[in-house]
Amino acid sequence: MDIRILNDKFRKTLLGGKVMLTRGIYSKGQAVINEILNSVKTFNNFNENNDPYNEHDYGSFEYEGEKIMWKIDYYDRDLRYYSNDPTDITKTIRVMTVMLAEEY
Repeated sequence: MDIRILNDKFRKTLLGGKVMLTRGIYSKGQAVINEILNSVKTFNNFNENNDPYNEHDYGSFEYEGEKIMWKIDYYDRDLRYYSNDPTDITKTIRVMTVMLAEEY
């Protein structure tokens, strides 16, 4: 299956992988976290600058004056190494990290 399709499915549903929030995001409280995650789910501003490989694995947006970033990485089933085949869901777990840009 296409990496972009798998990434979009995970990002839009937050199912089938793990979502990690940095301290900066977590400290905002549940109501703000929900709004930020909704912005991640509905993100659709992919272009050549932020998605050169058309994988939909990264995005950023402004939220109340702060830049928020999210990134999807592909790990093996034990979460120890990068997956050798991100298109194979039997070998890969997607991990999306959501962070303040200043935490990068």
